[in-house]
Amino acid sequence: MVRYPITQAAVCLATVAVVVLCNARSPSTLKGTLVRHSGGVVAMPKTQMAWMQQPRTRLGCARAEVQATESKPSTSTDFDLNTFLIEKKKSVEKALDASVQSNCKETGKICDAMRYSLLAGGKRVRPALCIAACEMLGGTEEMCMPSAVALEMIHTMSLIHDDLPAMDNDDLRRGMPTSHVKYGEDIAILAGDALLSESFAHVAKNTPKSVAPERIVEVIRILGDSVGPVGLAGGQVMDLECEAKKDVTTEELQWIHRHKTGALLIAAVASGAVLAGATQAEVDACIEYAEKIGLAFQVADDILDATQTSEVLGKTAGKDEAVDKTTYVKLLGLEGAKAEAQKLRDEAVAALEPFGEKAGPLKALADFIVNRNS
Repeated sequence: MVRYPITQAAVCLATVAVVVLCNARSPSTLKGTLVRHSGGVVAMPKTQMAWMQQPRTRLGCARAEVQATESKPSTSTDFDLNTFLIEKKKSVEKALDASVQSNCKETGKICDAMRYSLLAGGKRVRPALCIAACEMLGGTEEMCMPSAVALEMIHTMSLIHDDLPAMDNDDLRRGMPTSHVKYGEDIAILAGDALLSESFAHVAKNTPKSVAPERIVEVIRILGDSVGPVGLAGGQVMDLECEAKKDVTTEELQWIHRHKTGALLIAAVASGAVLAGATQAEVDACIEYAEKIGLAFQVADDILDATQTSEVLGKTAGKDEAVDKTTYVKLLGLEGAKAEAQKLRDEAVAALEPFGEKAGPLKALADFIVNRNS
């Protein structure tokens, strides 16, 4: 059974997009080679790229100032996350709706299937992380919205494929029938493929021309790496291989979720930072934060699967135990898993200390990820 059938084609598309982008914008020659971050996740190059070697600019944008508010305080900051999420979600939903449109009758069915899953709701955590990181470092929502949309396209693809009978075989997602239940396996696979391919093209075509081309190319690279063998595809393979395995270690479980779940969260924060013109040290701090919340996100998911109902989760609860899947709850116990989630949250917040109050949204998002109920 083909699991990620369009990945290579998507890489080809990304390459074409980069060439078109570079020809259109005439950037200077790119420099720098890629390195692997600890744990196998691809990080930014340690040797600075051409755009990092230039004087740092903020594209005329003032740094976003985080305003304290007395309403709805979180445990780590007085930042009003509820208002932030509501405002950003409105912008994200509008951009997502515009991102996939059928322009001829022949593409009606595939676009309908793409839109069905892409617009099915959700917390939009990855776009929020991208926007928060970009604004923290002096960028704007406008410059990072195409990347935020691309992140949600990739995430939606992963959900469509994850639900297929060949993998998790789930019939419910976000309280609705999964894509393959509604459209059939063939169309569901192709809808996921199309969303993945379109994600790269969307960044190349829609990022404002005020953003340095080198930054856009780097974002496309980050997105591509987040899907591959050291990204969600590799994590998913390891996850499948460990189902019903009796001797899975905590280290193996962390590897799975650094990649299956964490890679796209890292891509979200790193992309926002890169688009804003972050220094290497700032990008590294953002990656450290995202690695921790990526693991915390999965620990929280494991806790929710064991404690919540399908109605609350919007997907089938108790699936992990039913297939004897190795989870943090299984390895550490429920209370141990809760303690681990809190420890990871604390480490994530500590990584943001250099940014001071400007990191309010990202700190509050760390709390949200650990304390959410669905």
